[in-house]
Amino acid sequence: MTANFLTTRRAALAGLSATALTAGRVHAQVPKKGGTLTFLQNAEPTSLVSLTTVGTPSLTNSAKTTEGLLEYDYDIKPKPALATEWKISPDGLRYEFKLRPNVKFHDGKPFTSADVAYSIQLLRTVHPRGRNTFANVAEVQTPDPLTAVIVLSKPAPYLIKALTAAESPIVPKHIYEGTDPLTNQNGNAPIGTGPYLFKEWVRGSHAIFERNPNYWDPDLPRIDRMVCKFVRDAGARSVAFENGSGDIGYRTPVALADLDRLKKLPHLVFETEGTSYSYNVQTIQFNLDSQYFRHLKVRQAVAHAIDRSALLKAVAYGYGTVSHVPIAPGLKEFHSPELSPYGYDLKKAEALLDEAGFKRGPDKIRFRVPMDFNPIGDESRKVCEFTRAVLNRIGIAVEIRAQDLSAFAKRVYTDREFDFTYNGHSNLFDPTVGVQRIYWSKNFKRGVPFSNGSNYNNPKVDALLEGAAVENDPVKRRQMFLDFQKIYLEEVPDISLYSPLYLTIKNKRVHEDSPTADGVESNMSRVWLDA
Repeated sequence: MTANFLTTRRAALAGLSATALTAGRVHAQVPKKGGTLTFLQNAEPTSLVSLTTVGTPSLTNSAKTTEGLLEYDYDIKPKPALATEWKISPDGLRYEFKLRPNVKFHDGKPFTSADVAYSIQLLRTVHPRGRNTFANVAEVQTPDPLTAVIVLSKPAPYLIKALTAAESPIVPKHIYEGTDPLTNQNGNAPIGTGPYLFKEWVRGSHAIFERNPNYWDPDLPRIDRMVCKFVRDAGARSVAFENGSGDIGYRTPVALADLDRLKKLPHLVFETEGTSYSYNVQTIQFNLDSQYFRHLKVRQAVAHAIDRSALLKAVAYGYGTVSHVPIAPGLKEFHSPELSPYGYDLKKAEALLDEAGFKRGPDKIRFRVPMDFNPIGDESRKVCEFTRAVLNRIGIAVEIRAQDLSAFAKRVYTDREFDFTYNGHSNLFDPTVGVQRIYWSKNFKRGVPFSNGSNYNNPKVDALLEGAAVENDPVKRRQMFLDFQKIYLEEVPDISLYSPLYLTIKNKRVHEDSPTADGVESNMSRVWLDA
């Protein structure tokens, strides 16, 4: 991690009480069985299986029922899950997995290598990041029911890190085959191999998962029931943590303004474990087909109008690190420390807008434009309000337009009826998986959320991203990503703002919720509760 990133992380944790820092890490007690965990979530998923979407609410719920081949420790080292053994050929073109025997789907059908092969090909086709992750898959061989061999046409040095349950879910072939995966009802009532059985999804309220009595690990899961409550109001989530009606939430699940008050409560624990699998960068995202933002000088003007440090302080209370580039500071080997060539300068912004032909009118307004925002984060509207205020100073009148997540995704990625948005993108553990999808011209796919929504198209960028995806030499690969970021800084296809620092908040009665790199986005089979 960069020095700035580490400084921010330490500063954020410095205010936590000794109880808060230690209560969640004392695991000397014998785990208890039973009980109900209430998981507070700030948005409702569009699907309970993260096959066709990478929206955070779907990632949070998916792995409870639908597992992956591997898990990862905090250093992103692989651990067994549905696969118990694996080996990679010296040329990096064959990944052989030995699968766990005697695993059954929730409907009693056996899990086999045919499900792995089918899922990998499906992810390669319909998953927003899977198009990148599995782009080099030539075939998936199934020499026997408990062996799956991924054969690549070119190396994919990131692939062994990409196989978590939420990122690369293994779905039942017999449920999906011959159907449209985008509309398959398994996304509403999932059948998987996971530790929890789907019980119900009450729209606008909650989803319930219950203990799978036939799970392949007979000692797990430890709790009887998990209730995932969808609570849009940040204040209501704070109250739930205060009064004990909410057990756990992640990605800082309360209003940041409430953190100092909540940190003083002895029954609450604040942690950053389980966040190393996914770093995010928050952005102002342009529609490059917009009548306004297709002009480079207009985008440059907006970039000159944004003071990132002021924005981070105003909307995120400093819980994050300023980033001028889309590769997050947490990915230290790939992140470029270069600053934007468009530093905060309102006079320069005004001049660029004049040069672009957007003069101030009699009302002092150059043009009026709606700004949409991804509603997943509580800070989203505040960023839009900040942006509206600063752009008004250079003659751009902004109308903030709100909608739920489904409507936002449809507007941006299907209908493309937007000019610019506030959005967030998960880098995950490698830029090929998390970043390429946003800037690769071949990933401009209508109807696929969190893909290349800007319609950015630069052949040089495509070549760099495609080259990095298959380059086994770490030095050459790093340079390709640095070269990409240099072009990005010049062309401003969007404006990177900051990388958030996320906290998991939980009641101290909750234990072993985040033992892996993906934290509560994992299957949470080991979580247990004090009475």
